[in-house]
Amino acid sequence: MSLLHSVRRDWFSNVRADVLAGLVVALALALIPEAIAFSLIAGLDPKVGLYASFCIAVVIVFTELAGGVRLFVIRQAR
Repeated sequence: MSLLHSVRRDWFSNVRADVLAGLVVALALALIPEAIAFSLIAGLDPKVGLYASFCIAVVIVFTELAGGVRLFVIRQAR
C-alpha cells in the first residue's frame, strides 16, 4: 500500500495545476504558432488560422465527449 500511496501523492496531488500547465503548453507552444504559420503559408490573415484552430479544438472536445477519438481514425486505402 505504501507504493500506491506514494504514487497517488506524487502524481495526483495537484491535478488541476498539471492540467492547466498542459493546456498552456499546448496553446502557447504548439497550437497558436502553427495556426499562424499555416495561415500565412496559405496567404490568409493570421486571424483566420487562429479562429480555425479554435474551432477545431472545440470540435475535438465535443467529439471526445460524444464517443472518443475512434471517430477520427482514418484507415489506409487498400
